Amino acid sequence: MNVETRQHHYHPAAKAFHWLVAVLVFVLWPLGLLGASLHVDATKSFFFWHEALGVTVFWLMLARLCVRFLTDTPAKPAGMPAGLASLAYLNQWLLYLALICQPIIGYILVTDHGSTYMWFGAVPIPSLVGKAPGIDHFVADLHTYLGWTILVLVGLHLLGMLYHRVIRQDDTLARMT
Repeated sequence: MNVETRQHHYHPAAKAFHWLVAVLVFVLWPLGLLGASLHVDATKSFFFWHEALGVTVFWLMLARLCVRFLTDTPAKPAGMPAGLASLAYLNQWLLYLALICQPIIGYILVTDHGSTYMWFGAVPIPSLVGKAPGIDHFVADLHTYLGWTILVLVGLHLLGMLYHRVIRQDDTLARMT
């Protein structure tokens, strides 16, 4: 990759992780909502996929952070106000944090009775908390609130993208595509 490309674009692996996680978030959110609002028998399939894809997001986000720390990131666009650049940076890191914490919280919720979770029905992952059924309501509420927070952060991220594309008409979107 030449120097100019490195200065203006994210690493191809960073782009791949970004878009893969974005697609999964847009799948996970409705799966969780539908699973929570449907009849108990109908929710098993929704939650199977919600849980399996949620754990997948965790691993993808860890890989994404590794790529982030091991590769160059483009400089902020020229002429971008410092305050807006700081808000974008904060939103980005809050999204990273939320997208790592949310699967952990969901995983704790699924395994707080001491059970081993079977990722995609095949890979066993033992409980992190052992038997702790008394935390169900707190962890479920935390998972719900963080889900809404992720939705708000993604919305802000999309508004930032529109700001760059429509108002500033700069190449910020091209850095991640």
